[in-house]
Amino acid sequence: MEMHEAKRVEIIIEAIMTKRLTDLLMDSGVTGFSVLPVKGGSGRSGHWTREGTIGRADGMSCVVCMIRPDRLDGLLEAVMPVLERHIGVVNVTDAHVMRAERF
Repeated sequence: MEMHEAKRVEIIIEAIMTKRLTDLLMDSGVTGFSVLPVKGGSGRSGHWTREGTIGRADGMSCVVCMIRPDRLDGLLEAVMPVLERHIGVVNVTDAHVMRAERF
């Protein structure tokens, strides 16, 4: 089975900023992504959890997409304005995909 190189981009961001981030992804040509709720974690500010929260303003989301390697720099430049002003972590890993035409 033929596999093609890709980049997996995971962005953890404040839940309230998810739509702005996904709009930027689409504007920069990303054709697909997944948004996952982040239930809790630990970071520079210490341990946190979404337990007991009600509104969309609380907590974090994880947005995951796969893109061709040559599109990575443009994608990161497009999302930086949101990430500079809000809590956010970006993780980029090498991946391999089938059906490269989808990315």
